[in-house]
Amino acid sequence: MLDEARELSVTEATQRGVAKLMAEAEGGADLVVTRRHRPIAAVVSFRRLAELEETLADLQDLALVLARAATDSGRRTSLDDVLVAYGHTRESLATLPDAE
Repeated sequence: MLDEARELSVTEATQRGVAKLMAEAEGGADLVVTRRHRPIAAVVSFRRLAELEETLADLQDLALVLARAATDSGRRTSLDDVLVAYGHTRESLATLPDAE
């Protein structure tokens, strides 16, 4: 997701300063700060962070759909059967106090 991010060392990031890094991120640059050529931090705009979080949520939903599709036997259990398995009926549920 940060394939086109610009890499800079901790030393370079320090020399640029926080204000300059924030301005670059706000301008749309994705920055990856490295130490000994290993990524340790990313500096992205809040808009970009929201995009990444939305993509993550979409991928998680997709993984769930694919897992369900791969394991779906087509067998369905009725609500009444589930209630009986837990010692309830629709009527007994109606008598329970509402949770707050």
